[in-house]
Amino acid sequence: MNPSTLPWRAPLVALAGLALVLPGFGRDLPTKPTHAQTELWKEQGRDLPTPELLQPEVDASLPAFQPAHDRQLAGHLRGAASDVLADLTKRWAAEFRKFYPNVIIDVPPPYAGSLGAIELIKGGIDFVAVSRELKPTDVSGFRQRFGYDPTSLPISGGTWRHFGFLDSVVFFVHPDNPLRQLSFTQLDALLSSTRLRGGPPITKWGQLGLTGEWADQPIHVWAVKPWNGFEEFVRQRVLSVGPRRGEWRPDLNFVETVFPVSPAVAADRYALGYAGLAYVGDGVKLLALSGEAGAPAVLPDYEEVARAAYPLSRLVYLNVNRAPGKRLNPALEEFARFILSREGQQVVRGQAIFLPLRSGQAAASRAQLAGP
Repeated sequence: MNPSTLPWRAPLVALAGLALVLPGFGRDLPTKPTHAQTELWKEQGRDLPTPELLQPEVDASLPAFQPAHDRQLAGHLRGAASDVLADLTKRWAAEFRKFYPNVIIDVPPPYAGSLGAIELIKGGIDFVAVSRELKPTDVSGFRQRFGYDPTSLPISGGTWRHFGFLDSVVFFVHPDNPLRQLSFTQLDALLSSTRLRGGPPITKWGQLGLTGEWADQPIHVWAVKPWNGFEEFVRQRVLSVGPRRGEWRPDLNFVETVFPVSPAVAADRYALGYAGLAYVGDGVKLLALSGEAGAPAVLPDYEEVARAAYPLSRLVYLNVNRAPGKRLNPALEEFARFILSREGQQVVRGQAIFLPLRSGQAAASRAQLAGP
């Protein structure tokens, strides 16, 4: 039997737990892309990585796509895409045309490494497929131009550990450290100056429950200097609460990029850091994380990320310009509904790089698409 077609939970059990012990899996860690590589990616999109051996099934609870218009619906949509999403966006467009052959969707280059709502501000396009959350300047610039915020719909999961393709964000310590898990409240108290989750400041390992030689030792935190997609993701998911935006503690060990964090933690028994899973090498121990109060702590193994149970799993977004109280262009709305359907997420599964949305995630995006 082909293991990639086994039932949902079965093919993933083989990898469960390995992320804690062998995060590197014998792989070479990525290096910063060269200028030549980034220029090439602008024209053709990034080269796709080798897919994981095992793949999740598309969630059977996702609704099948039911066209809201007859096949004569016509239109010409022009989109933009991050370089890591050029291939997937074109696949979605090709499958969508099987339902609506008169809707043409172009996603031409250049493909930028980190698009935001700025492309919508420029005009001339209908949507932007992006591989990160919007940062405050994206939203403020859009609001200044149009008087309202952009609509940002989650349309796919990220990846587990693919370099550059929205790998899951993980926290880790030195292997000698007895700590096994952290909550978002603890992380906020450790990382932020605002502490919006209400915890007292945490600076020593004893405040996280460690005893003996560890109790009075300071926690050496390694973090990525703002602005960066990784730090923005952690800031939005962990340090911010509702509309209130969290701020980093200024005395952390900030580095310009995520590449040196894992080696720094591996070299320091009292260090803690975060990075994308693709950037984590041997010599560190990954921590289980719990998001909401009382929620179980979850390790970033393949199964938990694919199920969207791990709280720092990433998302891919579709950014569109929709005025309050108005519907999108019918062709664009149908395209978004298709992406969020079972057939649309099967396209994600077929590419075998990103992870399909779970039904609850897709339902939230459909509700957002429908609007008030």
